[in-house]
Amino acid sequence: MQSQAISIYGAIFLMCCAGAISASALQWIDVASQWGLAKESIYGSGESTRYLIETTGTGAAIFDFNGDGRNDLLILNGTRIGAGAAPSPMLYRNEGNGKFQERAKEAGLGPGGWAQAACAADIDNDGDADLFITYYGTNRLYRNDDGTFVDVTAKAGLPVSGVRWGSGCALFDYDRDGRLDIFVANYVDIQLDRSPKPGSMPECVWKGTPVACGPRGLPMAKNILYHQMPDGRFEDVSAKAGILKPGGRYGLGVAVADFNNDGWPDIYVACDQTPSLLYQNLRNGTFREKAMEAGVAYDANGRAQAGMGVAVADFDNNGFLDIAKTNFSGDLPSLYLNEDGEFFRDTAAAAGLGRHQLLGWGVAFVDVDEDGRPDLMMANGHVYPEVDRAKAGESYRQPTLLYHNAGAGKFEDWSGSSGVALTQPKSSRGLAVGDLDGDGRPEIVIVNRNAAPTVLRQEGARGNWLRVVLKGTQSNRSAIGARVTIAAGGQRQIAELSSGGSYYSQHERALYFGLGTASQVEQVLVRWPNGVTESWKSLSSGKTLLLVEGSAPK
Repeated sequence: MQSQAISIYGAIFLMCCAGAISASALQWIDVASQWGLAKESIYGSGESTRYLIETTGTGAAIFDFNGDGRNDLLILNGTRIGAGAAPSPMLYRNEGNGKFQERAKEAGLGPGGWAQAACAADIDNDGDADLFITYYGTNRLYRNDDGTFVDVTAKAGLPVSGVRWGSGCALFDYDRDGRLDIFVANYVDIQLDRSPKPGSMPECVWKGTPVACGPRGLPMAKNILYHQMPDGRFEDVSAKAGILKPGGRYGLGVAVADFNNDGWPDIYVACDQTPSLLYQNLRNGTFREKAMEAGVAYDANGRAQAGMGVAVADFDNNGFLDIAKTNFSGDLPSLYLNEDGEFFRDTAAAAGLGRHQLLGWGVAFVDVDEDGRPDLMMANGHVYPEVDRAKAGESYRQPTLLYHNAGAGKFEDWSGSSGVALTQPKSSRGLAVGDLDGDGRPEIVIVNRNAAPTVLRQEGARGNWLRVVLKGTQSNRSAIGARVTIAAGGQRQIAELSSGGSYYSQHERALYFGLGTASQVEQVLVRWPNGVTESWKSLSSGKTLLLVEGSAPK
């Protein structure tokens, strides 16, 4: 009975939104150079790879670091083996009018090393967006003091010695106490100087070509959960919270969301060549790992994949959040449809996502044609520069993919007809979504290994839309974990505000809804991170709506 109702609901939705904007009517252009975002993101050698760390690349974060109301852009950097001092990350201040100025040094962000992921949110609830960056080595927590960052890693009780390979991260309030906690995935438990050499064992050869070793054959790492205490320090609760129970994995991308609609955030980790993880929040400070029984540990045939990035959205509008995951070349991306909050099905093949089998990294759901159905954008690029010389039928630089959500569980490939900016091959890694020019429509930022970033701006016809910005008061100030449900044109959509996701990247702290032909929003319902719900009614489309916890009309 439930599946029949969902089918009827989906059919009504298709009739409502049919016929709208075509791929050719929506063109993407790369405005990175025009906007002054032209510096390269350094990450290892561009000719060959000696160490696995060189292949991973890094991510980006879109957030307003100086509180002027404009989204700024952080693009992380790595370094090169034997190159001396590592370069600083690039923090681009948004000056407005399509102009950005690099201000990392002035803002207190110095050289770091092998940076991996960035997560931004107001960790200390003082009104400024703070920054957490994972590294190979030790991670760093920066407190934002009116637009200047101060390294408070040691003061916050986080490790400042030893070597861990921090990968994906998420800031979230897992126990709903109003303070943001930190989850960190870890990739490989190894020292660089102890890494085997290319070609030295079977795991160090790819299609007959010696390449960087791993991760298979290298020691697996374990994930970490830090709980924020009332004094602002963090306690490692990984063991007692159940995070360590599944054992080691090669963890990469992280996404946090309420997958079973119980009001508490769960954790999904995309794992490389090992089963992925789904930590269910048991609402008592502990988690239970259930990826295998839920159907999100493997592909549809029960095989472990080389998972990279993760995106979350309700792509079929059935009221439950689904998961997309990018994988290694020669494999489909994963598209896990959340059936009932407990069980998922990998529908990637049936949905039409098998046309291209590139090596995927950053991924995001974004409604490009504003028809009320989230589409999929994927950044791609091979791990080994050697593939071009090996002539193995694959390319190191690969195009960006755009799959249009056609409804009824089907996606159409719009990649080749939506502008040359998508078809231009790059060795891409992180991908972040956010409105950088203030027009309400999000841009797509893609971090390219040893190249300038790509900043995709969309041109063409527009539908109706609504952008929602949230501010917590009793909940955490950034409202991370809030769920928004909107009703417009007889349809309902849900989305959740998160920190982390994609591949090593942070989307802007806003939720964006396409409304199709609806010019009015009947209701916006917010379930705040502490579980309290509020409702706003009869709102116009085509604007950014700031909603503050506790301010809804009574």
